[in-house]
Amino acid sequence: MIDLYDDQGRATAFCDGRTIYLWEGRAVAYLLDDKVFAFSGRFIGWLTDGWIIDDEGRCLLFESDAIRGPGKPSRRDGPHKSSPQTPPPRCLRQAVPARPAGSAEWSDSTFAELT
Repeated sequence: MIDLYDDQGRATAFCDGRTIYLWEGRAVAYLLDDKVFAFSGRFIGWLTDGWIIDDEGRCLLFESDAIRGPGKPSRRDGPHKSSPQTPPPRCLRQAVPARPAGSAEWSDSTFAELT
């Protein structure tokens, strides 16, 4: 499992390589190649260089070994990570917008808000 951290360095999500779970274990998104979709079908963004970026190219979450992007805050583990829950069914996916240039800024949205 890969832990994912927010702009405050909090461990807020984790990924098994296919599914992204919030720290409490709820499956909220999945990877399709380098694209990230909520199970509702909403397009969230891309996984690139260890970052999950939004549709404007701004950073939502990072892996510990992420490169480029904005400055990474010191990582803080969350409370005990819960076991992954069974993912819900996938809904029809939104169209993927044109990929923006990467940004060295944090998104105004949180990952959980977009799922």
